[in-house]
Amino acid sequence: MNLKVGIVGLGKMGLIRKRVLEDHPSADVVAVCDPTLEGLPSREGGLLQTTDYREVLDEDLDVLFACTPNNVTAEVVVAGIEKGLHIFCEKPPGRDLTDTRSIVEAASNKPDIKIKFGFNHRYHDNVIQAHALLESERLGKLLWMRGVYGKSGGVGFEEGWRSDRRTAGGGILLDQGIHMLDLFRLFAGEFNDVRSMVSNSYWPIEIEDNAFALLRNQEGVVAVLHSSSTHWKHTFNLDLCFTEGHLTLEGILSSTGSYGPEMLIVSRRQFEDETFALGKPRQEVVYFDTDRSWEREIQEFVDCIVHDKPIEVGTLDDALKTMELVYKIYAADELWRHASTAGEELNRSEKS
Repeated sequence: MNLKVGIVGLGKMGLIRKRVLEDHPSADVVAVCDPTLEGLPSREGGLLQTTDYREVLDEDLDVLFACTPNNVTAEVVVAGIEKGLHIFCEKPPGRDLTDTRSIVEAASNKPDIKIKFGFNHRYHDNVIQAHALLESERLGKLLWMRGVYGKSGGVGFEEGWRSDRRTAGGGILLDQGIHMLDLFRLFAGEFNDVRSMVSNSYWPIEIEDNAFALLRNQEGVVAVLHSSSTHWKHTFNLDLCFTEGHLTLEGILSSTGSYGPEMLIVSRRQFEDETFALGKPRQEVVYFDTDRSWEREIQEFVDCIVHDKPIEVGTLDDALKTMELVYKIYAADELWRHASTAGEELNRSEKS
């Protein structure tokens, strides 16, 4: 029997999830909700279409997808959990740590349901191959990482919901930089030492358009992040330096193709006695032309439900720890901590 799925939110992400689910042999989308579906609820071809997510929850469902603006994410997810539904939630898990912790608390009362968060970048080919190389230890021990994730805001950027503090909660760090932080955690675990500078340098909004962070874990691995909405050129670049070589993840396949081709560049350390081109080691460049990340992500989620397996990627713990790291970055900049709600959120988290 196929899983009956409801989707709340039919923006860019909701439509991507809907397309993938409709192609999946073990899933049926039976209800959708979005503010753009004006008028009375309707059923076309057995599909409920409504503007009220509560009407989606009243359907006979197995799974709920929350593809919503940040300010309603926790409300929708908690309601789905209380209905006993398996949950797939886009990142971030709410506007702030309070939202995220409300999801954690609700989930503690429903231990049998599967909850997965959309940290989609882990399913891209260059990330999968880089992680396999790290695990193999073929390049030795990881020393440091540097990640740049930047975009141009575009026409009307300041008017979208992602630029509204009350709706989004945070700016470019929470919206996009969170993906790079999730990858930092994938490659190096948790970071206990956090320094940062967070700023709004260009856009007329109340949230950050740039975040610079310097992180260090207990093993001494250092990670540097720049998350920016004033980069003007869409950029995804992640460098990992090892004792015996270097990896560069450049570009990420997206629906617009604006981040360039997706590739993995593998370099091995060489010294003067090994090459005449000191500082220019031989490199292997691997290109990836097809984005299969969305299908992989949904397939893994469905498999975990159908075969009653634990979620391993995008877990509730991943969501909470990555959100905690976001807010540690906000709060590590004293000026930003006092000028925003970051300090209040971190203080509540530490007390809990």
